[in-house]
Amino acid sequence: MALIKSISGIRGTIGGGVGENLTPIDIVRFISAYAEWLKQRNNGKRCRVVVGRDARISGEMVNNLVVGTLMGCGVDILNLGLATTPTVEMAVIHEKTDGGIILTASHNPRQWNALKLLNEKGEFLSDTDGRKVLEIADSENFSFADIDNLGVTNEEYSYIDEHIEHIINLKYVDIDAIGKANFRVAIDCVNSVGGIALPRLLKALGVKDIIELYTDPTGDFPHNPEPLPEHLTEISQVIKERKADVGFVVDPDVDRLAIINEDGTMFGEEYTLVACADYVLSQKPGNTVSNLSSTAALRDITLKYGKEYFASAVGEVNVVTKMKEVNAVIGGEGNGGVILPELHYGRDALVGIALFLTLLAKSGKKCSEIRQQYPNYFISKNKLELRQGLNPDAVLERLMAKFSNEQINTIDGLRIDFAEGWVHMRKSNTEPIIRIYAEAKSPSKANELAQLIMDEATK
Repeated sequence: MALIKSISGIRGTIGGGVGENLTPIDIVRFISAYAEWLKQRNNGKRCRVVVGRDARISGEMVNNLVVGTLMGCGVDILNLGLATTPTVEMAVIHEKTDGGIILTASHNPRQWNALKLLNEKGEFLSDTDGRKVLEIADSENFSFADIDNLGVTNEEYSYIDEHIEHIINLKYVDIDAIGKANFRVAIDCVNSVGGIALPRLLKALGVKDIIELYTDPTGDFPHNPEPLPEHLTEISQVIKERKADVGFVVDPDVDRLAIINEDGTMFGEEYTLVACADYVLSQKPGNTVSNLSSTAALRDITLKYGKEYFASAVGEVNVVTKMKEVNAVIGGEGNGGVILPELHYGRDALVGIALFLTLLAKSGKKCSEIRQQYPNYFISKNKLELRQGLNPDAVLERLMAKFSNEQINTIDGLRIDFAEGWVHMRKSNTEPIIRIYAEAKSPSKANELAQLIMDEATK
C-alpha cells in the first residue's frame, strides 16, 4: 500500500494507516492545505473550485470528503459528479473558478485514487505551487470557516455535454465528413467515465454505428485500465469479428487515447499524437512539443511542414509550459495524450478522437494505411536497479562524460541523441532505479542502445 505526494497532487491506495495510504484523514489534510493555498493566492477572497471524479469504486467516498472539507474551509464548489479529467479542466476555464480538483488515479488499478489539483487556468500546479501546498499540509497551517462563512455547493452533472459542444465547434472537426464516412467504431471505456463521454461524443460527431465495450461507469475495471497492447486483446478481436473501421480505448479519466486499426493491430499509443498533429499541421502549420521520452516521429512530421519541434521534461505541466513558450499549435505526450491549445491546455482523449476521425474521413484510407504513412520507430523501455550505495546522479554524470561527443540534453535526467536513435535516462523519485528509454528504427537497435547504456552504467 502506498501514499505518493507530488507537485500535481496526492495519490495512494484506499484503506490502511494514516500517512501511509490515502485515508480520510489524509484526504481532509491535503484538501485543507489546497484550500489554504487558494485563499492565500487570492488574498483571502472567497474562492470557488470545480470538483469532478472518475467512476472508480472509492470515488463517492473521496468526493464526499473533498466537498465537505472545501465547504468547511469556506470554499464554494461546482460539483460535476462523474466527469473526465479534461472536462474538469475545461469547466475551470469556462466557469472562471479559482481552481479545480480531479478525483482520479488515472490508469492505476481499482484500489488507487488520487487528488489532482488545478490552478485557475485549469492546469496542473507548477512545481513552486505544488510544493507550497505540500508545505502547508505538512505544517497543518490552515484554518476553517465559521458558521456564517461555510462554502456552498452547486451541482452540474451535464458538463460533459458542454465539453463535447466545444469540441464539435472546433474549426478542425468536420462533422459532415465523419457522418458521410459511415464509420463503425468500437470503444472500450473500462467501466469508467469514458462510458458516459465517448458514446455522446461519437453521436455528436455523426457516428451511428458504435460497438460498446465496458461503458457502464461502475468503476469495476474488467482488465488492467492502462491502455497498453497487452490489455486490449478483447477489443482487438471484436474489431476483426465485427469489421469495425477503428477502435478507441481510453483510461479511466479519459486523458489518454489508444487507437486500434481495422485489422485489430495497434495503431501505437506513441502515434496518437503524431496522427492528430499531422492533421492539425495540415490545416495550421506551427510548432509542436512532446516530452523527451516520446517518439521522434512527431519531430519528423513537424519538419515536414517546415516548422520546429521542441522537447520538454516529462510531465504534462512541463509540456504545457514549453508549448506556451514556443507558441505550439499542438503537443502532448507519447502515452496517447493530445493537447490542443485552442480547446484547453490539457491532455484530452475526446478531442483526439474528433481530430483522428476527421483525418480518417477526409483521407479516404483505412486506419492501418494512415499508420503506414508515418516513420516507424520502436521504443525499448527498461529500468536499471541501482545496487546499494550507488548514486543515480553520479551514474548520469559519468554517462554524460562518456558520451560527451554526442548530442546531450539534461533538462530532465539525461538524454543522449545518437546518429541511429536516442536514449533517455531518468532517476525515479520513489524507487532506487533509473528508467532507461531508447528509440530507434528497429526493435533490435533500440534494445542495443538501451543495453549499451545499461552496461556502461554498471561498470
